[in-house]
Amino acid sequence: MIELKSILQFPQDIIALDEVGRSPLSGPVVIGALKLTVNDPEFLKSLIRLLKRKGIKDSKLLTTERRLELLSALKIPPCSFRQKGEFSLKGITLNFVTWEMDHQVIDTENILAASLRGMKEAALFLAGEDKTQTTLLIDGPFKLRWEKESPFKEVTIVKGDVKSPLIGLAAIIAKEKRDQLMREMDLLYPQYGFKTNVGYPTKEHRQAISLHGPCPIHRKSFNKVKEFIPAPKIG
Repeated sequence: MIELKSILQFPQDIIALDEVGRSPLSGPVVIGALKLTVNDPEFLKSLIRLLKRKGIKDSKLLTTERRLELLSALKIPPCSFRQKGEFSLKGITLNFVTWEMDHQVIDTENILAASLRGMKEAALFLAGEDKTQTTLLIDGPFKLRWEKESPFKEVTIVKGDVKSPLIGLAAIIAKEKRDQLMREMDLLYPQYGFKTNVGYPTKEHRQAISLHGPCPIHRKSFNKVKEFIPAPKIG
């Protein structure tokens, strides 16, 4: 279990972090953050086994219906962005939050910087006062960016949403929240098909941008959007 290899002492707080929505042409990138306190390695093993039995895996491999089934089975309540939620598993409370970085932040900072900043803000939001007793499990190869050194122990895991059920569950929560938002955006901008493509660069979505031009929530810094922005008039 990759989680056990990452944690050398107990008790320990764990915050699992993943982002959803790096490649879409529109909408925010959304971070899922999941926090729990683990007192001993045997409990962590049993929790990981439980999540695997429930079918927690890469959110991209799950249908909307299956994600909703999992969230319902685990009794994970719906929460607004940047609002702490909680649920119980095996007698302990887990906290979670979804943290969005909108298209304007993405265009200003770039998608990687926006994603890492969102992870940092979400981790700080969930963490307790003693951050030295907190391990961050981060999906991907990049550690978070700090002005000085990180107050946390950070463990990066490439394909973390596949290798770690904790990261996988954080991703499922984020994926469902982002898709829900994009379905709401479809009511405002129905011509782009957000209800089905949720902002990803499908053929139909790219054709809609070509026909109608970008809408206010498109990422203007992305090449497949930028090419359809009229050049400013000179003179």
